[in-house]
Amino acid sequence: MTPRSFRYAEAGGVATITLDRPEALNAITFEVYRELTEAFRRLADNRGVRTVVLTGTGRAFCTGGDVKEIIGELLHRDAAGLHEFTRMTCDLVRAMRAAPQPIVASLNGVVAGAGAILAIASDLRVAAETARIAFLFVKVGLAGADMGACHLLPRIVGLGRAAELLMTGEFIGAHEALRIGLYNRVVPADRLEAETAALVDSLVRGPAAGIAATKRALHREMHMDLEAALVEEAAIQADLMTKPDFREGFDAFTQKRPPRFDGAPE
Repeated sequence: MTPRSFRYAEAGGVATITLDRPEALNAITFEVYRELTEAFRRLADNRGVRTVVLTGTGRAFCTGGDVKEIIGELLHRDAAGLHEFTRMTCDLVRAMRAAPQPIVASLNGVVAGAGAILAIASDLRVAAETARIAFLFVKVGLAGADMGACHLLPRIVGLGRAAELLMTGEFIGAHEALRIGLYNRVVPADRLEAETAALVDSLVRGPAAGIAATKRALHREMHMDLEAALVEEAAIQADLMTKPDFREGFDAFTQKRPPRFDGAPE
């Protein structure tokens, strides 16, 4: 891929997407929305990529929609045009959740608005201590119901915490986000890249099919009762038990060595 609005690189089974508008605190433009959505759609068919890292440059991870390009434009759109835009933003979340690879958001700084949605639409979040976060939508007269926030956030932090974050739009610091389960790890800023790499390495060396099935089940089973989930998981595991990674996992355990799962880097 050769996107114009962010940097993209692949190496060792890892795709790294870097938002690269530091002068604008990595605010999202129409082009960024379109190209990110296309990137995640294409990643769904890329068997060479086992894990995706989403990060930014400069003082911010992402501060949401670009005020001049997006907000200014939206004030002049009719109802149909506004709905076209909001559907486009939701397409990005759909593409992220549909990608089989685990997505690690490496939060290098401020996380706000649509940037906060990118973080919670990812599967895991590793944050620098500077990565305070806010769902700012009510601050500009809108609803906290944006890009799936009312669906995703309560499932990460619980309904009460989600209600507070989405109804007040206030920032919380990285350590508070860690305490309530919104972030998985918080590290000093100068350790962010190394700590992200360590987590990514464990994922990229894991069983790709098993991790993809886990991501898919976590999403699908949000809507199931326990009985339906048990039926689903019985079928998932039985299928994976027919695959080479299951035999490799057993052999590695009995031989007291690290497993070498199918397709994992040397």
